Amino acid sequence: MLHVLPKPLIGIISFLMYLLNTLFWAGPILLLAMLKLPPIRLWQVAITYLLDTCASAWISLNNFTTSLFSKIHWDIKGLDKLSVKDWYLVVANHQSWVDILVLQKVMNRQIPFLKFFLKKELIYVPVIGLCWWALDFPFMKRYNAAFLKKYPQLKGKDIETTRKACEKFRYKPVSVMNFLEGTRFTPEKQQQQQSPFRHLLKPKAGGISFVLNAMGEHLHKLLDVTIYYPKGAPSFWDFISGKVHDIKVRVRVLPIEQHLIGDYEDPHFRERFQHWVNQLWLDKDRQLSALQQGEV
Repeated sequence: MLHVLPKPLIGIISFLMYLLNTLFWAGPILLLAMLKLPPIRLWQVAITYLLDTCASAWISLNNFTTSLFSKIHWDIKGLDKLSVKDWYLVVANHQSWVDILVLQKVMNRQIPFLKFFLKKELIYVPVIGLCWWALDFPFMKRYNAAFLKKYPQLKGKDIETTRKACEKFRYKPVSVMNFLEGTRFTPEKQQQQQSPFRHLLKPKAGGISFVLNAMGEHLHKLLDVTIYYPKGAPSFWDFISGKVHDIKVRVRVLPIEQHLIGDYEDPHFRERFQHWVNQLWLDKDRQLSALQQGEV
């Protein structure tokens, strides 16, 4: 009923509720993180379950705020084979920051709490950076080719650092999220890239290969998520203001096969891996076309 309020008022109230919810859960999350410090594995695993429970509750309350002020028709398919007891790598097309809210809404309590690979510098973001650390979001430091040429002794160090950061995921199911395009889709970026896809930017195969090389032994399945907004990609303000009325999500569960794990610096492996990623993106592009035409 509250969705009939003026849109600017809905946006302000929703933003305040999101903010208060985040600040509320930051307290217990950081407290539990402190309790987790003693290096006792069973104790740390138990605290990790409590931390993820807090994070899921945070997402649930955000979803409640959305349902309170927005009248969205959610068309979601492909959740029937998911489990909170499995390990997943999640990939999706990227059009808006709203994609993250959509993924959290769709996947909350369907799979283990979503974790994003983050740049090391993001740990310094006030409050939320510490929460990401407390929730075991893996912070990674990538070295580009020019840097490695100057300091060849650091080759493979980024992989090893990330692998160590992900060691804790051996003892509790996890879902790791990666946007293969690396940035949000816009027609301008599509033209600049000369992307061969109608609805997508070119996927960056190196990023997902990095994740699989660091965590492949711990990840069991790939979730290929396609997000479609019939009225066009909304802004965060559009979403919290109740201006979004229709969202379609399709989920495919794919195996992570052994041949997908290897050294991306090896030209033969890189060629095979890029072919696999491009085929994944071709399938997604076709699905987006079908969604646009109302066929799936």
